[in-house]
Amino acid sequence: MSDDPIPRQDLGLPASWWEELTGALEKLSGAGTGRVAVRETYMARAIPDFVGITAPPSVSWTTTHGDLYWANLTAQQQIPDWEARGWAAQGFDAATLYPYTLLHPGVADRVRAAFPVLGSVEGLAAEAVVCAMLLQTAERGDNLALTDQLRVWAAELRHRPGRQRPGGPPGRRPG
Repeated sequence: MSDDPIPRQDLGLPASWWEELTGALEKLSGAGTGRVAVRETYMARAIPDFVGITAPPSVSWTTTHGDLYWANLTAQQQIPDWEARGWAAQGFDAATLYPYTLLHPGVADRVRAAFPVLGSVEGLAAEAVVCAMLLQTAERGDNLALTDQLRVWAAELRHRPGRQRPGGPPGRRPG
């Protein structure tokens, strides 16, 4: 799809491509795994540090690809690079794809339309942890092109229903 995690132009993907992607991720979410893509302890530490809210106290855990961005997608709906797969908060794959579109508001809107979990109370944990992860990488010198957009996203997450300021109750760990 793209040699870069951040597409440099609108990819002009048809509705059928988005439907196939959402269907594939829906099937994946129900698959069992013994692997963990994102640990609760990381969420509890990183979300307050980088986003400014506590990790949501109630997290729905699903199986995820764990590293879904544009360089890991193809026009033929092949999804390579599975070493990060495992349990993560519901919506994690969509939340991972979303920030890499922030330089193209139309594509970002298309991702949000394809994945209604984004912007919901149920998707808050996934969005907050992905935002925290990418802000942490920016602090290390990566993803610098996204830094301003990530900060705006973090501010939006701080005002999202369902969030708590640091010091709230701890989240539940996956069983």
